Amino acid sequence: MAILFLAAALAASEPSAITDERTAPPPLAPHAVLAIPAELQSKFEGRLRAAGPSEQRRLEAVVDFIFKPSGLGLTYDADATHTVAEAYQTRRGNCLTFTLLAVALAREAGLNAYGQAMENTLAWRLDGGVVYRTNHVNAGVAVDQRRFSVDVAQDSVLTQKPPEKIADGRLLAMYYNNRAAELSGAGRASEATPYMTMSLQLDPGYASSWSNAGVLLARSGDVTAAERSYRRALEIDPTHSATLFNIAGLYQRSGDAAKASAYRRQLDTVQLKDPFHQFQIALDNEKKGDYPRAVQHYRRAIAIHPREHRFHYGLARAYLQSGELRRADRALTRAHELSAGTTQEQYMAKLERLRSTQR
Repeated sequence: MAILFLAAALAASEPSAITDERTAPPPLAPHAVLAIPAELQSKFEGRLRAAGPSEQRRLEAVVDFIFKPSGLGLTYDADATHTVAEAYQTRRGNCLTFTLLAVALAREAGLNAYGQAMENTLAWRLDGGVVYRTNHVNAGVAVDQRRFSVDVAQDSVLTQKPPEKIADGRLLAMYYNNRAAELSGAGRASEATPYMTMSLQLDPGYASSWSNAGVLLARSGDVTAAERSYRRALEIDPTHSATLFNIAGLYQRSGDAAKASAYRRQLDTVQLKDPFHQFQIALDNEKKGDYPRAVQHYRRAIAIHPREHRFHYGLARAYLQSGELRRADRALTRAHELSAGTTQEQYMAKLERLRSTQR
């Protein structure tokens, strides 16, 4: 997961309102983000010749070239938002980097490739005092009237809806947004600002960039511009949880408790309907040993998104710790029914052990 939403514990009406006069290297032009360097192109052409004209085999060549050690052997790094050229140099990248590389190489192979976004996924992460909400992106490729996804994290991403095709403008806006968030989190605001401005110029309808722009502005002390930026984000997406969190904090710090409380209530309403938020609360309660509350939130997550096997497995654990073996059996059975492959085999082994204790 790699689309970063800053949530500062600490947007202007137009992108140009975000200014920083200090010297900072400008971001690369958008066309350079997806550009394939000559050396990489030369290596990849050999794979394409071996694949021949078949689109299916060319897609397989793209995937093998990215993932296998005989090709690039790219490894996952959550903090590595790279251009295609940088990914080739470092052989590291997050899901956005993998997507940029897959789209660029698939197009080089003559395939119809594009970015895909999943806007509601797990999870939040804390790094250096900054909270990041991360969503997910992957590459879509159309081959012979079928659609395939190239995804570095397909087995570990929890998502409520299938991926949606996005335009290059949104995909590139995500790149500049990520770089701005990473630089801001590293305390390099002067370098982050032009990246954020570029993101907003490429896609002014991207709520996450407006939210992150608000964080940058708030940190610079421009509370009024930060407020405008947050409000712009909420005009685009009234349920954007990171923005609701950020604007509530902004009003709390400025002494407007009434507005802060109003936005927190909005956030609570959004999170009550978010199965992944409920799942996270359940996990936290389970770790604390508060199994009745864990059961409550696992059940709430299941009510919203009933086909996620991890929710049922969590419920089974909470029931088991509460001594409710029959309910644990039912929940674990459902987790087994909804899973596949090795995970399903693991659930079956757990079921057999659980049932052996009830004989």
